[in-house]
Parts: sequence; structure tokens; C-alpha cells
Amino acid sequence: MQLCLRVLPVMAYANDEQLVREAVKGDQEAFNEIVKRWERKIFALCYGILGCEESARDAVQETFILAYKNLSSFRGEAKVSSWLHRIAVNQCLTKQRTLKRRSEDSLEEEIKKNPATVEHSAENDGFSPVRSLEREERIRMVRKAVNALPFELKQVVIMKEFEDMTFQEISETLGIPLSTVKSRLYTALKQLRKKLEEKPLEVL
Repeated sequence: MQLCLRVLPVMAYANDEQLVREAVKGDQEAFNEIVKRWERKIFALCYGILGCEESARDAVQETFILAYKNLSSFRGEAKVSSWLHRIAVNQCLTKQRTLKRRSEDSLEEEIKKNPATVEHSAENDGFSPVRSLEREERIRMVRKAVNALPFELKQVVIMKEFEDMTFQEISETLGIPLSTVKSRLYTALKQLRKKLEEKPLEVL
């Protein structure tokens, strides 16, 4: 009996460091695999920082272009993911400095794109327009409060609370001590709590 085994592409199971080494040698497929693995994560990070889909996509593209141009500078002292995240954070910071005005709140854009009509929702048992508005308003308030944080605090909050990165990963990504990461997160959460307490929820 003859067995027919499916051969997986080498790049599919190579680790990130191996892919970088191959990409440095000029293997475009290797770099494409890096992009495939990390594009969504990098987009989520950029979107969390910038709050605008278009700006986030631009930042992602610029991140991978810059990474490709600087492949030879990767020394393996940190994970490839941390290296990419660091580049992305710097790109977002540059964008924030050059943008003439803030992008519209991403949640409001999503609500406008996919409005849920009260007539349709009211058919569901237990529907409460007031509670629905309260939830939307709370999300908006938290989003605005996060955006109002100083950049060095905001990036730590997004990485930890939204990207679910560990303290060690954040430390490697930002190139700062572990104690500084924890201190910034503590300060950020303290400021967020204060901001949200100063603005009681009003929907009526």
C-alpha cells in the first residue's frame, strides 16, 4: 500500500526567528509568513492606540515596511513579536504627533455603520432603550478616558487590557524595566478611575 503524505510548506511551521533569518537572505515568502502571523495583532494594537481604522491600517503598513527595511538590524535579543510591536508603537506615536485633529470615535463610527433600530430591538423580550444607551455611553466614556491619557500610559493600558500582553512582553516591546510597566499601568488605571468618577453617566 502506498501512502500519500501531504507536505506542509516549510514556512508554515518555522518559528519567527527562523523566518527572519530566511527573510534577511532574501526569501520573500518568509517575510510574507511573518506578516500573515502578526498583521491582525499589530492592527489591533494600532487601532487601540489611534482609534481610527484608516490610520491604523496605514500604521500597520508602515510598520511592516519599516520592519522589512530593517530586517538585518534584528539581533534576536527580544522576540520578533516584541520587535514588531515596538515599531508599531513608534509609528502610532509619530502619527499622533502629525495628525492635525483627532479621528472620530471608533465606536460611534461602528454604530453609524450598523445602526440597530429601536423598532426591531423592541420586539425582543426585556429590551430596554435606556439600558442600551447606558451601555453605549459607558463604552464611549471609557474610550474617551483612555484616549485622554498621556501616550506612555495609554499604550501600556492597551497592551495589557486590550491586547492581553504580559508585563514581560510589554517590557520587552517598549524597552523599559518591568517595574516601570507596572507603575505606568497603576498610574493609568488610577487616572481612568478618577476621570470616570468625575463624569457621572447621564443618558436622559
